[in-house]
Amino acid sequence: MANIAFLGTGLLGSAFAEAAAKRGDSVFAWNRSMDKVQALAQFGVKAAATPADAVRGASRVHLVLKDDAVVDQLIAAARPGLSPEAILIDHSTTLPQLTAERSERLRAAGLKYLHCPVFMGPPAARNAQGSMMVAGPEALFTSVQAELAKMTGRLQYMGERTDLAAANKLLGNAMIIGMIGVMADVLTLAQASNIDGEDAIKLLGLLDLNAMVTGRGMNMAKGNFAPSFELTMARKDVGLMLETCAQRPLATLPAIAARMDQLIAAGHGADDGSVLGIDALPRP
Repeated sequence: MANIAFLGTGLLGSAFAEAAAKRGDSVFAWNRSMDKVQALAQFGVKAAATPADAVRGASRVHLVLKDDAVVDQLIAAARPGLSPEAILIDHSTTLPQLTAERSERLRAAGLKYLHCPVFMGPPAARNAQGSMMVAGPEALFTSVQAELAKMTGRLQYMGERTDLAAANKLLGNAMIIGMIGVMADVLTLAQASNIDGEDAIKLLGLLDLNAMVTGRGMNMAKGNFAPSFELTMARKDVGLMLETCAQRPLATLPAIAARMDQLIAAGHGADDGSVLGIDALPRP
């Protein structure tokens, strides 16, 4: 049985703490809203009055916090209670540059720190599903690898570059948020076309989205814009979508149309529509 602590018991932190207690760990937790910690008492999670109290005696301290500023504040608040061997496991989504600076600052101060952002929601955290990425010293990762593996369906060590997990978390979230925006526009287009929203979402199952990522997405990354769906034709189709939706609010299509118009004006109309990614290519 491990003695561990959680700083931050929002939706994800609460799910992690609940799962850890159910696995038999001795879990202390702290949150600014104490009612969120007290709600975990039914699972055996013990509430702490301060961050320092929460981490006292813990071998691992899991941070599940809002942003960089809060991470720094709570690490500072917890330090009086940290044991020399405690490992800080930070699951927060943070800015890569600040994550790297934090890692170096804590290393210089003699603290052990790994950045471990996740792709999972509360249900996945309760059931050890989803994915967790880890960046930081390999020896430190190895020392907690078995315990972290209990928290997730997939554990991916990214290496010792301390900002790499943070950067990859933003890449993944960009895809997730982008898909949410596109699906919102699909539903708006369906509404404008008098098609049931659930039927519209089911239609997406006919598309092999994974193949689009590995095929067209890889071509974009390589700068291969040989046409299979010319930009001018794609722009025409986006125009039909905008016209169909009329004055309904849209999340992504107007911005895509505007970028297409810029590229067509710059002479890329005969390229594949994936030329939308041209400015992401390495620059000389």
